[in-house]
Amino acid sequence: MKLVYTGKTKDVYRLEDGTILLKFKDDVTGADGVFDPGANTVGLTLAGAGKSGLKVSQYFFEKLAEKNIPTHYLDANIEERTMHVKDAEMFGEGLEVICRYKAVGSFYRRYGKYCEEGQELPEFIEITLKDDERNDPPISKEGLTMLNILKAKEYDRIKELTKEISNLVKSVLNEKNLKLYDIKLEFGKDSQGNIMLIDEISGGNMRVYKENEYIEPLKLEPLLFE
Repeated sequence: MKLVYTGKTKDVYRLEDGTILLKFKDDVTGADGVFDPGANTVGLTLAGAGKSGLKVSQYFFEKLAEKNIPTHYLDANIEERTMHVKDAEMFGEGLEVICRYKAVGSFYRRYGKYCEEGQELPEFIEITLKDDERNDPPISKEGLTMLNILKAKEYDRIKELTKEISNLVKSVLNEKNLKLYDIKLEFGKDSQGNIMLIDEISGGNMRVYKENEYIEPLKLEPLLFE
C-alpha cells in the first residue's frame, strides 16, 4: 500500500491490485472555525467526522448501486475509516460539480445583488475547477471544452448524472424530513472511459436543513439512521 496523495479530508493510498483506499480524516472544510462545504481550506477538526462521513457515504453509495448509477465504490470499513474504491482518472486536475436547490453559500456571496438568500433554484448546476490558489473558479461548458479539460458529451453526461444523484439524495433526505439545499460532487473516468461518481457523499459536501435550521455534518448521521 502506497500513499499517493494527502488531501484536506482524506488520504489516498494505492493498493497492489491497482485499486484505491481512501482514509477519512476528522478534518472538514471551512474558515475561522465554521464549517462550509464550499470552502477550499480545512477550517476545523471535528472528532468523529471521518467515521461519520464514511458511514453516510457508504449509505448513499449503496443506494446509488441499487439504481445502477456508476460510482467508484467497492466497499468500506467503518471502524478503520477506510473506503475501498476503483481507480479513476480525473478531468484536468479535478472538477467540483454543485447542484443547487437554494441560493446559499458561494452562490449567494457571488450573486446576492440579484437574489434573496435561500430563494429556490431549479436544480442549478455549476462546475468549478479544483484550484485552491484561484478559489475554485466557476467555468462554463465552453471553457471546459476549449481548455481540453473534458469533451462536450462528457459535460452533458456529468450534468445528467449530477441531477440523477442529487435528486436521489434529496428524495432520501425528504423521507427523513430533511431538506437538501446544495450538494458538491466529483466525477472521474474508469479505464474504459466511463464516467462515474468518485470521492464521497456525506454531510461534509452538502448543506442539509431541518425546519430552516442548518444540520452540521456530525448531526446528519443520527438523523439519517434514526
